[in-house]
Amino acid sequence: MNAQELNEQEIFRRKSLEDLRNAGIEPYPAAEYPVTAYSTSVKEEFRDGEPRKTVVIAGRIMSRRIMGKASFVELQDSEGKIQVYITRDDICRGENKDLYNIVFKKALDIGDFIGIKGFVFRTQMGTVSVHAEELTVLAKSLRPLPIVKYKDGIAYDAFDNPELRYRQRYVDLIVNEGVKNIFIKRTQIFNSMRNFFNERGYMEVDTPVLQSIPGGAAARPFITHHNALDIPLYLRIANELYLKRLIVGGFKGVYEFSRDFRNEGMDRIHNPEFTVMEIYVSYKDYIWMMLFTEQMLEKICLDVLGTTEVKIGDRIINFKAPYRRISMIDAIKENTGIDIAGMNEEQLRGVCRQLGVKQEPAMGKGKLIDEIFSEKCEAKYIQPTFIADYPKEMSPLCKCHRSNPELTERFELMVNGKELANAYSELNDPIDQRKRFEEQLRLSEKGDDEAMFIDQDFLRALEYGMPPTSGMGIGMDRLVMLLTGQTSIQEVLFFPQMRPEAK
Repeated sequence: MNAQELNEQEIFRRKSLEDLRNAGIEPYPAAEYPVTAYSTSVKEEFRDGEPRKTVVIAGRIMSRRIMGKASFVELQDSEGKIQVYITRDDICRGENKDLYNIVFKKALDIGDFIGIKGFVFRTQMGTVSVHAEELTVLAKSLRPLPIVKYKDGIAYDAFDNPELRYRQRYVDLIVNEGVKNIFIKRTQIFNSMRNFFNERGYMEVDTPVLQSIPGGAAARPFITHHNALDIPLYLRIANELYLKRLIVGGFKGVYEFSRDFRNEGMDRIHNPEFTVMEIYVSYKDYIWMMLFTEQMLEKICLDVLGTTEVKIGDRIINFKAPYRRISMIDAIKENTGIDIAGMNEEQLRGVCRQLGVKQEPAMGKGKLIDEIFSEKCEAKYIQPTFIADYPKEMSPLCKCHRSNPELTERFELMVNGKELANAYSELNDPIDQRKRFEEQLRLSEKGDDEAMFIDQDFLRALEYGMPPTSGMGIGMDRLVMLLTGQTSIQEVLFFPQMRPEAK
């Protein structure tokens, strides 16, 4: 940034930076600062009448009131905010005799980082504060913060432009109360889920992000090129086929929090880069996985929120187990009055025309059924509901239903009108799996750019034998949205994908 691009405030702050150095104070010191306490714990642990307690705190100046020889500063650290009382006589001793007038009053600004050593006390207004005895400059802020003012819990002059908030998440986290808590809860959700699996003896693993074949899901991949090997590679769209290779290798159960990439549209619930948790457990089926999934989600809610009820807009969603179960065919019949059981492709196209559901020539039976359910049924399932027993054409990696060969042993968990989890009794018949992959190839030749590739190595792994297995994938970003009451995926990603910033 050159001088012509600086605004008045930025020019002033660079002058303050020079003033600090001219006063012999390094605005970006290298030495460790020995923090001993944090804002929230200082306030919670203070007791009137107890002996004076000395603390060392550090943080960002968020506001200040200068009153001649004394000042009040609001300091923000990783836990929250605390008031600091600073007087000229306390911090201006010996070599620091000009610290208050030259440094604190003139060279420090809102946004700067300072360290304070002092004692905890309660002001006449009843506010637990720190009385500064030493002040250390820790980092100079060269850009002014947008200052959000609050009155009666309502924000004024808010930093609330979504594009600015997502591009400058670092500013969003500083000035907007509650944003940091979303991401704290995100980590708590991941940890609770991880603990749930670990306690049952399942192992967390890592699988490749760069793959020679983008398998495990029906989605359009991102393509890149490996120069040394001179081959195309794909960013993974799913990790399913690698995790099932590990079940073939003999593990009881494996799971992974997988960063996946799909070269598709973006909206309030889709980002091209997202996080999915997938777990595979040997000797289990999809009925067991339903019980496992609802128990897991109930436990996460209790761990993170202390309740199974979550408020989203004007809705209360209850994650207390058990959840409703209904087959996909019955769900379509329940919401449209049409029984599609046994229909061929042309009959399904007729149903689409009757219902006003869009269709494309490349769509097979599975895609047509998926469109009918997505447009006419999905949004109706607000409370957690398992939609089960999907038609065979929709599930090329799923075992045929034990009592109806036209269906598969699959469920999707719908919550608040959207899919949250997807699970199978995994297909472990290598001959049947090869036929399913070949059908996907035919769909690709018809123009379906989301059809699966044939993964010959995965088929070879199945030929060595995979035990009966159930697998489940859950969209972690959507789960975080639900448990934090957010309606946009961008609110639960630190840095959502955006167009390049206009210069």
